[in-house]
Amino acid sequence: MSTRRKTSRTVRGKTRRAPAARRPVPAGKPRPDSDELEPPSEERLSREQAASKPLRRQSKDTALEAFRERFGRAPLTTDQGIPVQQTDDSLKAGPRGPTLLEDFHLREKIMHFDHERIPERVVHARGSGAHGFFQVYEPLAELTSAEFLNDPSARTPVFVRFSTVVGSRGSSDLARDVRGFATRFYTREGNFDLVGNNMPVFFIQDGIKFPDLVHAVKPEPHHEMPQAASAHDTFWDFVSLVPETLHMVMWLMSDRAIPRSFRMMEGFGVHTFRLVAGSGRTSLVKFHWKPVLGAHSIVWDEAQKISGRDPDFHRRDLWEAIERGQYPEYELGLQVMDEDQQLAFGFDLLDATKLVPEELVPVRRVGRMVLDRNPTNFFAETEQVAFCIGNVVPGIDFTNDPLLQARLFSYLDTQLLRLGGPNFTELPINRPLAPVSNHQQDGLGRQSIHTARALYHPNSIANNHPRPARVDGFVHVPEPVRGAKVRQRSDSFLDHFSQARLFLHSQSAPEREHLVEACRFEIGKVERLAIRERVVALFAEIDAEFAAEVATMVGVKPVKPARQPPVAQPTGTPPPSGGPAKGHVTSPALSLLNQPHDSARTRKVAVLAAPGARALDLEIVEGELAAAGVLCEVVSLSLGPFATDEGRPCEAQKTFLTTDSVLYDGVYVAGGADSVASLLGLEQVRLFLGDAFRHAKPIGATNEGVELLGAVELPQIELAHEASAAETSDRGVVSAWTDGAGGLQGFAAAFVDALAQHRHFDRPRSQLRPQLRNGTETA
Repeated sequence: MSTRRKTSRTVRGKTRRAPAARRPVPAGKPRPDSDELEPPSEERLSREQAASKPLRRQSKDTALEAFRERFGRAPLTTDQGIPVQQTDDSLKAGPRGPTLLEDFHLREKIMHFDHERIPERVVHARGSGAHGFFQVYEPLAELTSAEFLNDPSARTPVFVRFSTVVGSRGSSDLARDVRGFATRFYTREGNFDLVGNNMPVFFIQDGIKFPDLVHAVKPEPHHEMPQAASAHDTFWDFVSLVPETLHMVMWLMSDRAIPRSFRMMEGFGVHTFRLVAGSGRTSLVKFHWKPVLGAHSIVWDEAQKISGRDPDFHRRDLWEAIERGQYPEYELGLQVMDEDQQLAFGFDLLDATKLVPEELVPVRRVGRMVLDRNPTNFFAETEQVAFCIGNVVPGIDFTNDPLLQARLFSYLDTQLLRLGGPNFTELPINRPLAPVSNHQQDGLGRQSIHTARALYHPNSIANNHPRPARVDGFVHVPEPVRGAKVRQRSDSFLDHFSQARLFLHSQSAPEREHLVEACRFEIGKVERLAIRERVVALFAEIDAEFAAEVATMVGVKPVKPARQPPVAQPTGTPPPSGGPAKGHVTSPALSLLNQPHDSARTRKVAVLAAPGARALDLEIVEGELAAAGVLCEVVSLSLGPFATDEGRPCEAQKTFLTTDSVLYDGVYVAGGADSVASLLGLEQVRLFLGDAFRHAKPIGATNEGVELLGAVELPQIELAHEASAAETSDRGVVSAWTDGAGGLQGFAAAFVDALAQHRHFDRPRSQLRPQLRNGTETA
């Protein structure tokens, strides 16, 4: 008689009973699928209950059950099963010391995170790139020995990649998100990668928390929603439990998170780096990119509509501007501080959640970058470019910023998986212009053919070549390091509220309103009341009135702050454009409305015209706008040429079915009785102009075109009268009745001035967005 033995197998640390041997199936009963496993009695339905379910679903679900893990109350461990006592701080030599390579938990956690997606980037997947050059204005020898920062005659080639962070490659450009601003300098001393964002701070202080942050903000894993958005439970749950995120959250909820274009977006290196002069003198530095066109944004309603009309809006804008010869230009700015100022500003310069207000340390503009060439192949250049924050040149070095230290490991590790191995540096876009000679050998994806036999050091066969550089080689700053090996946050990193408060109080009235509305929208999407309550409680630590404004719309009772707000550090400058002071200091540089507004160059205007439009209006106004660097597109009833009042052809580039006012910086309505009569009959025209007005954009009209504006009934706006001798300009709405070229030129000049101001938020508030009156939305 045979004996049946019970066997077991282990699946990822769990012991499961092996499937029982197949027994004869009684007549009349279906035979189970061959892959059916014995269901655990305490976790699954009985055999009789399971048999009543559809066979295929039951069989596959049972098969998958063996691989399902339920952590329950199990302690946190590494992938090797080693219990972990702390996962919020990397292992450092002292609380402010460098991160140690022996931190196996940090390396495993980030390594696994880096390898979560193939081949798309885990973060910054949605990107756009451009080539160009950088040129320093004057030698900076007193600060750094970096050659590209000391030769004003040299034009250093650059490649820049702009990106969103959260969304996949196919997501919209218009998500509320951080934007990446990564620049590679192909210097004669090797590649220098300045890998930053359009915001000067970050969510976390220690890189060991980066996987947690991204897991929280990415689509929730059970249903992979929402795409490219932070308005969901897991993100705000993380924020509510990690107060160090609050400063960055203020930036993310502000207009900075939806820029007008990559061309009108600031860039920041985020971290504090070191500059090293030839003498050996060191100084601390924060890198800035200042767009020559100024930094500008769009409003949230506009962003949502653009996502439907043209989700490639930012990518298209960058590409077309370069193709037109309107090259994006930025100035490189430096905030330079002495080594002994690391703790001099009331916060720690090694803390990536803090910024140095420009009123305390002005930004010195030292050079310009011009992007003048589009890629010839998106994949080979924009997609395969592999930025590594560890790519520095002599004269630039790192600090002990724990977020920066983790990125030094993470970026290289990510490229190894994404680009197939260690030879990603040989891809054309990644190859440095400086000659490469080392002892690296073989590996996946090798493209160069080395003929050397002695690929080791020292060697006698090749007379020790290539040998270490005796001069001009990279030398790490010999910074003294002393401290116990600890997983500990420095006390100088513990203030999470004062700079969030500084940012909030530095916003103009419209910007603050947008920020409040963004928080209402995002937190209003959170399903769990407890999370909403915790977020509002943290907001109260920043500003009680701000927290109350958010709370009233998200079903949470306002709370009093738990502690007295500390006195902010920077300066006592008045807030910009009527923003609330609240008795706290402000930093005017943090408000977008304090950015330059002196040029309409590269703005895009929709010209509304139909058959019978006044030829003189079109000729003079479009000519004057073009002379100011403004791009005009005629939007009409159909594509192609139509006749003006003088019989001359005018070419329509767009129709009301293929475009919308959200895709333009301003709208102009040409005169002509027949043209205006045709446009008056279209509901799309009313929506076109109504959205432009609500979004605070410049609007212009001449002659009969003024009648169209009157028909749309722009509220509380004065329009020109037919008998008026000069144009009328009222809060960005410019109108004129004139038959002469001089009058049209005067109108165009006033309209260009309105375009240069970007937005006109001083229009009647009730028409820009619904307002709250005693908890009720009113038009």
